[in-house]
Amino acid sequence: MQPPPRPPMATVTRLSDHRRQRRVFFSRAELDQLLQIYSRQVMRGVWRDYAIDQRDGTATFSVFRHSLESPLFTVVKSAPGESRHGTYALLHRRVRLAAGSTLPDVLVKLERAVRTGRRPVAAPAMLTPN
Repeated sequence: MQPPPRPPMATVTRLSDHRRQRRVFFSRAELDQLLQIYSRQVMRGVWRDYAIDQRDGTATFSVFRHSLESPLFTVVKSAPGESRHGTYALLHRRVRLAAGSTLPDVLVKLERAVRTGRRPVAAPAMLTPN
């Protein structure tokens, strides 16, 4: 009896294929804007954790009320298409609250909600936190 075949130990990827992938990152200035809002909410005791993720063509910054919950808000930066800088979107849970070509375009709605202590207006009542 022959042993079952083993799966390959590593996947070989051509460097040229890896370079063709659309990798999206937040710039230092963008991270500064995001972390300023995050730190104010941490000081108020509202947010407790954040995560930065990168997938093909997108980068995300998510904030959490508790580490084990789903993200409360997520800022998504998409790969540049027509514009050189890409597009941005603000999500509350899975509902899109705002979209724009610059980060301040989408953060204005979140900033307003954070300053007043109210929930974002566009989020459905069933998805807003209590």
